[in-house]
Formats: sequence, structure tokens, C-alpha cells
Amino acid sequence: MNAPLRGMDAVPAERRGGGALTLFAPLFERQLAGIDRGIAEGSLQVTLPSGESRLLGGRASGPAAVVDLRSWRALVRLALSGSGGWYEAWAAGEWASPDPVQLFALFTRNRATLARPARATGPSLLTRRFLHWMRRNHQRGSRRNIQFHYDLGNDFYLPWLDPSMTYSSALFETADQPLEAAQAAKLRAILERTRTRAGDHILEIGCGWGSFAEMALREGRRVHGITLSSEQRVYAEQRAAGLAGGSFTLTDYRAVTGQYDAVASIEMAEAVGREYWPAYLSAVAKALKPGGCAALQVITFDDAFFEEYANNVDFIQTYVFPGGLLISERAFRQIAAEQGLRWTDPVRFGQDYAETLRLWLRSFDRAVAEGRIPNKFDRKFIDLWRYYLMYCEGGFRGGSIDVLQVTLIKDL
Repeated sequence: MNAPLRGMDAVPAERRGGGALTLFAPLFERQLAGIDRGIAEGSLQVTLPSGESRLLGGRASGPAAVVDLRSWRALVRLALSGSGGWYEAWAAGEWASPDPVQLFALFTRNRATLARPARATGPSLLTRRFLHWMRRNHQRGSRRNIQFHYDLGNDFYLPWLDPSMTYSSALFETADQPLEAAQAAKLRAILERTRTRAGDHILEIGCGWGSFAEMALREGRRVHGITLSSEQRVYAEQRAAGLAGGSFTLTDYRAVTGQYDAVASIEMAEAVGREYWPAYLSAVAKALKPGGCAALQVITFDDAFFEEYANNVDFIQTYVFPGGLLISERAFRQIAAEQGLRWTDPVRFGQDYAETLRLWLRSFDRAVAEGRIPNKFDRKFIDLWRYYLMYCEGGFRGGSIDVLQVTLIKDL
């Protein structure tokens, strides 16, 4: 389903056979030829502003994307502003697709040859880098960035997350397993990685809405959950009411004191930023008693292309998650070792995240159609979140991003 977009009803001048950008047709032809050469796997069926239909790629199996390029302006935005510009073109109605996930999967599957068109350049890159730097994750910045994303309100997330209010990848044990059960399987796997018993005390860094804490408390553990989101803290406290041993505080990971039997942290590291990875892993190490285990779930970016990704500013960092950066497994593992943390038993399940995102989008669309998203969120905001969920799903399906669980052990 591709929901109607703002501006979609306006047919660009180029489609009517005019428009000043048609003067630059040779440049656009070269741009399209470069994309054609870069598609080693999969295909792109594109309808040009003139109405001409053209097949790019198609030389080997892979994602089959379809795009209606309604204005040459979309290619200008892509060339100058990368993935952020491509989103801006989508929001402006300059391109459309019956299934944008396939387009994002196509680009990420062919990341070795199509990475450059998805990166901002020139003044746009400098501007985006400066704005991203302004939103870096020092202690004040972290609180502001977390609140930007998570304090949209529990009434925004409740209509489309599963009943456990778990906002991270599920772990599917079977292909047809319901999302809530797959989320419980993920939480169970994290709890088992802590190697704790009843009565042990777990620090959860980034406790979300408390789904892991609730499971651990019901299993007899004690849990101290920390977050920077006021909305999440209130919800986590309410769901843990009546369960012994739970506490939830608005605490930065760098301000944690004391030691715990174990640490759990589910998709929190991506909100830290590369500059602060040593501080994050140092906080994990300091919080662990000797011999303790930290159970982490992290989203990683392909190490072969990580530097290009990290030196750019993508759509998500610009519009959805300020200050965020996916993890380089190689670099993160090295820093963990420097902090005395032994990296053990990594398990990767990126396609499970793709399925999680697909189900979230289906639930999100249903909530929108039924009017269960609060009225304070306008059509532009809803379209942004639809795009975000599709963009992420395509990244996992194409393989440029992955998710893993790993146990970090603080040796004696």
C-alpha cells in the first residue's frame, strides 16, 4: 500500500512536456546511465517525466523496484542531498512507487556500486554535517535527542506497536509467529544472555517502555531501568506496579553508579554516536561485577562501507533520529575489548528486523486508517513515519544493515 502523499496531485511541468529542467536532460541521462551500470542485482523499472518507460539493471535476480519519476527535480535532490534529498522529493510528490521498500532494498543490495548516489555532496553535505554536529550526544544533547524521538507521546506509539510496547527487532522462531510472541522470544533471549538467577540485580540501559524489565521482574530478578524519556519512564513504572524489585530513573548512562550482576541494553547503542562509544562501553564495564554479563542487541552497518556512511548524514539522522549512528561491529568489538569486555556468541537476525518493520508498517497504516493516531500529528508527519519504516525495512532486506545479539563478559 502506498498512501497518498502531499503534493501528489500536482503534475510537474516536465510531465506536461515543459519545464526548465528539461534543458539539462543530457545530465539526467548520464545520471540514469550511472544507476543502470550500478545495478548488478535486481532491476528498476522507471517512468520518466516525459512518460517514457525504461528498465535499468535487470541483469541478475534481485529486488524489482518500480518508480514513477514525476519530476527531474528528484534526481537533482538525490545528487545534491543523497537519501535526505530523495525523501524530500518523495514528500514533494516528485517520485512515487507502489512499493518503496523494493527500491531501498535495491540500492542497499547494490551498495558497492550505488552508495555514492545516496550520499549528500557539496554545500548540502557541509550543512547537514554541521546540523548533525550540533545535535551530538553530550549529556544535554542526548536528553534532547531522545526526547525528540521517544517523547512524541505514548499515545503515538500505542496504536501500532505490539501490545508489549517493544520498539526493537523481534526474534521470529517460526515464519508465521505473531509479532508479540516473537518479541517475547527476543526478550527471553536477552534475559538468558544475562546468566542471572532470581534475586540478581540487572541494570537496563535504555529501558524503553519496560517490556524487558517486566519479564525479568516476573522471573524474580531485580531491575534498575534507565532512560532519558519521561514518557517511557512513566509507562515503565505503571506496568511494573505490583512487581517487586523494579526501579526506573531518568539517568544518563554516563551517570550510573554502583555495580550490578548483569547489564541489558537493547538497541540503545545506536543512539550514542561514534564519539561516545568508548564512554558507553566503559559505563557497561564499570556497572558489571567481575564475571558479570552484558546482553546487548545492536543494529550494525556493513563494515566494508561504514566510513562512507559515518562521514555522511542520512535521511534518518536528519529527520527521525538526531544524533543517531548505526554500529560498526568491528570497531565496537575492539572498543569493548579495550574496556575488558569479551565479545561472545553473536547471533545475527537482520531479516527478522525486516519482518518486524513490515508488520509495524501494516499496523501503523491500520491505525491511521482507523483514526487512532492523535490529531496533533498531521499528514506530513504520518507520511514521514511511513517512509521511515519502509526505508529501514529496505535496508535490512538489502543487507546493508543487520541486527545482532551479543554477550559481553567482564572477566575476573
